[in-house]
Amino acid sequence: MAHLAREFSGFRPAALTFLRRLARHNRREWFEANRATYEAAVREPMRALVEEMDVRLARFAPEIVGDPRRSMFRIHRDVRFSRDKSPYKTHASCWFYHRDAGRQVGQEADAGSAGFYFQFSPSDSFIGAGIWMPPRGSLGRIRDALGEDHRRLAAALEAPAVRRRFGRLDEEAMLKRLPRGFSEGHPAEAWLRYQSFTMGRTLTADDVLHPRLAARLERDYALLLPFVRWLNLALGYAPAGSRL
Repeated sequence: MAHLAREFSGFRPAALTFLRRLARHNRREWFEANRATYEAAVREPMRALVEEMDVRLARFAPEIVGDPRRSMFRIHRDVRFSRDKSPYKTHASCWFYHRDAGRQVGQEADAGSAGFYFQFSPSDSFIGAGIWMPPRGSLGRIRDALGEDHRRLAAALEAPAVRRRFGRLDEEAMLKRLPRGFSEGHPAEAWLRYQSFTMGRTLTADDVLHPRLAARLERDYALLLPFVRWLNLALGYAPAGSRL
């Protein structure tokens, strides 16, 4: 069953102000001197949002969970393989994932699932859903499912309400040719070229600071749930009727 959430009362302008200042002073000394502001304006409200969304998800997508210890991404950047050695991200984000999967995303997420994403910053705020750049094994399972029957995915993505609000799948990683094992003219040809399966919409500062942000996220995630569930079924993660 969903646990009782701390009250989420919304983000304040101070959250965006902190991230804007962090972009100008991206140094450990500055961050440590302003850590209290980060905790109060960014981290604690985000943890509260994760808890509230977990309760809301329990009502319409029980298999998708939010955990304040695991859903919020660290503000520290991984600079090991980056020329940019700035130590901190200048956005805050969180991830809601299938309870039977790991929380990891991207190429290193061997047991990752499809789920829901939220990010805010002074210049780049958005919500998203799906699975971003899945590793080879997961991508293969999705392609196998497309090869067997792509119509349910197409129906989820082409529903009028989804098209109006979110448009189409993001096209950041597309193959020029069909993957090995599939020939030109395959019924799922349009979908088989994708290497990442995500969609969403941008948010304004007013959206991020709106007192009913959680309710708006719930509405958007509910529209995207058929898409997320199709992906998770392809990956071997079943929907659930309750948290029991």
